[in-house]
Amino acid sequence: MQQKSDLLVDDQLVDFVESEVLPAVGIAPARFWAGLSELVAAMSPRNTALLARRDELQESIDEWHRAHAGQAHHERAYRHFLQKIGYLHDDGAPFTIETANVDPEIATIAGPQLVVPITNARYALNAANARWGSLYDAVYGTDVLGNAPAPGPYDRERGDRVVAWVRGFLDDVVPLRDASHADVTEYTVDGGRLMALVKNGRHHLVDESVFVGHSGPVIEPTAIVFLHNGLHIEVVIDRTSVVGATDRAGVSDVLLESAVTTIMDFEDSVATVSVEEKVAGYRNWLGLMGGALTASVSKDGAQFTRRLNPDRPVVAADGSAQQLRGRSLLLCRNVGLHMLTDAVRDSEGNEVFEGLLDAMLTVAIAMVDLQRPTSDANSPARSIYIVKPKLHGPDEVEFAVETFARVEALLGLPADTIKIGIMDEERRTTVNLAECIRRASSRVVFINTGFLDRTGDEIHTSMEAGAVAPKAEMKSRAWIKAYEDRNVDIGLACGFPGRAQIGKGMWAAPDLMADMLTQKVAHPEAGANCAWVPSPTAATLHATHYHRVDVFARQAELRARPMAALADILTIPLADGFGDREREVDNNVQSILGYVVRWIDQGVGCSKVPDINNVALMEDRATCRISSQHVANWLRHGVVTSADVEASLRRMAAVVDQQNAGDPLYRPMAPAFDGAAFRAASSLIFEGCSQPNGYIEPILIAHRREQLACT
Repeated sequence: MQQKSDLLVDDQLVDFVESEVLPAVGIAPARFWAGLSELVAAMSPRNTALLARRDELQESIDEWHRAHAGQAHHERAYRHFLQKIGYLHDDGAPFTIETANVDPEIATIAGPQLVVPITNARYALNAANARWGSLYDAVYGTDVLGNAPAPGPYDRERGDRVVAWVRGFLDDVVPLRDASHADVTEYTVDGGRLMALVKNGRHHLVDESVFVGHSGPVIEPTAIVFLHNGLHIEVVIDRTSVVGATDRAGVSDVLLESAVTTIMDFEDSVATVSVEEKVAGYRNWLGLMGGALTASVSKDGAQFTRRLNPDRPVVAADGSAQQLRGRSLLLCRNVGLHMLTDAVRDSEGNEVFEGLLDAMLTVAIAMVDLQRPTSDANSPARSIYIVKPKLHGPDEVEFAVETFARVEALLGLPADTIKIGIMDEERRTTVNLAECIRRASSRVVFINTGFLDRTGDEIHTSMEAGAVAPKAEMKSRAWIKAYEDRNVDIGLACGFPGRAQIGKGMWAAPDLMADMLTQKVAHPEAGANCAWVPSPTAATLHATHYHRVDVFARQAELRARPMAALADILTIPLADGFGDREREVDNNVQSILGYVVRWIDQGVGCSKVPDINNVALMEDRATCRISSQHVANWLRHGVVTSADVEASLRRMAAVVDQQNAGDPLYRPMAPAFDGAAFRAASSLIFEGCSQPNGYIEPILIAHRREQLACT
C-alpha cells in the first residue's frame, strides 16, 4: 500500500492510475489522489448513514409484520405505516426531466441492450461490436427454425429455410409494392431510389423513404441499406459467396443494427474481489474509451486479434458519403452503495466504499473518450453514462447525483456531463420512482425493471409477513405487472421519450431463441425502448421486435392509460399453496450452487449455468439473491426444515458436480461438502434473513478471499 493524500492505495492500483489513466487525460497524480481523498471524506459518512437508514426501515417493517402476524393484510393501514416511517414519500408536483446532450442511441433510437462483464475483454469487444449482427447467422445457428443446427458443414437445406425466413421478415418491415423480396433477381439504385427487379418488371418499396443508402456501384450495389423504426438493415450482395451464389438476387447476408447500447458491468456479472481483478476491469474500460482494446481469439483453428469495429461507410440516397455507427454506445455500471473495497483504505485503515472509487475512476477513464474526435468517440454528445444499481429511494439517488457533481468539479468537467441510469430494482425505489427521477432530473437517461433483484428485495423487505409464493407463481401476481407497467407510466409522465431510455429486463435463457422471439416482443409492446439480452446473437433476433413495434408510437398510445396502482405494488406475494416443496427447494438450491461454485472457485461472475432440467440459464448475483432469499423465507416460516435444506444442498451438489464434469478447472463439492463454495452457498440460505437487504456479496466475498488465499 502507498500513501496517497489521506488514503492508503494498493500498489497495483497506483501503478495503473498513474502510468495508464492520468497521462491519457492530463491530470496530475497529486490532484487525482487529493480529489479522491476529498470525495471519500465528504461522502463516506453519508453513505454510512444511508445504509443505516436501510437497516432502520427494515427493522420497522419487520416489527410491523410481526405485530400483525395472523391478521388479514390491510393495505391502507400498511400504506399509512410506510408513509409514517418515511419509507413511502408523498408525490410532488408533475415535472419533466431536463437531461441534455444525450446521444441518439439513448434519446431517440429503440433497440436491444447488452450487459457484459467488464473483466472479460473478448466479451466486452463482442458486445461493443454487436451494434451490427448477421440475421442469417442468428437464425441458422439457433433454434428459431424449430431445432438447433447439427454439427458439421453448412447445411444447404437449412440455409434455404433461413433465407426464406429472413425474406419474410423483409416483406413484413420493408415491403415492396406488389412483389416479394423472395422473388427479386436484382437490386439497383436509380436516381436515389431503390429498384427491385422481378420477372414481371421493376418494383419500388411501399415506403420509399426507408431506403437510405447503398455500397458499391448503383447498377450492381454490394449492399443496400434501409432505415426502419430508427434501426438500419443492410442487405449484403455477393454472388461469389456460398450463400449468394445460389440466391436469385445474390444476397449473401442480411445485417441488422442490433445492440444499440451496451452496459459494461462492474457489478452483478463480475467477481472483482482481488485488486488485480478490479484493475483488470478498469483497464478494459480504459481500452474501450480510448478505442485500443484488443483480445486474442481462437476460432476454428485460427488465431486472430479482435478489436473495436470501425464505422460503416455508405453512399446515402442523395449521393453523399456517410458513416453508419459501427459500435454500440457504451454505458458503465458502477457498484452499489453497500460495497467496500480493500484497494483503497481511509486514514484509519478502513476499506472505503467501492462506489466512490468507481465514480472517480470510471469517470476519469471516460474522459479519454471526451478528448477523442467526435467521429471516433463513444459519445459524440460528450456525455459519460453511469448506471447506478441497487439504490433505495430518493435520498440515495440524491446521494449518487451529488457524488457525480463532486467528481465533475474535482476532475474539471462541465456540470451534468455525467448522466445517471437509475435501476428500478429495489422496492423503495419502485414505490418512490417519480421522486427518485426528480432528484436526478438534469442527469437521468435510464430507468428499467427486472424480475430478479426486484423480487429478491420484495422477499427480504416482507420477510416477516409470511411465506412467499413459489417463484414461478410470483410472476403472475398483481404486484409484478403493476411494477412493470408503473415504471413505464412514470417514465412517460416524466418526459422520457426523446431524452431517456425506459428499459426492461433480461431474457435469461440464451439457448431458447425461438421462445425469446415469441415472448420478448412484449417488451417493446410495453413501451420499453430498450430491453436486456444475453448475447450478440440474441440482440440481433430481438432487434426484429423493434421493427415490428414502433416503440415511440406505442409510448404515445400508452400515455392515455391510467397509472398502474401503487396499491397493487404494495400487495405482498404471499403463498396460497406451496406445490411440490422439495422440487421448489431443489430448483433454488441447484441454482445457488451452480452459480456460487464458479464465483468462489474460478472468479466467474456471470455464465450459462444449467438449471435442474439442464436448461442453460444466465446466472448472476441477482439470480442468486432471489434464490437464496426464497429458500431463507421458506425456512423462516416453517415451509421446509433445516434438514430438508441440508439434504437438498448435498443432493444438488452432486447434480452440479455432474453438470460440470467436463470442466478441467472445476473442483467437485461432493462428497466432502466442506469446500469454500459449498459453505458459501449454505450460508447464503441459513444466514439469508440477517443479510442486509438480502444481498449476497458479503458472504461471497469472504469465501472468495478465503479461496484466493489458498491458491
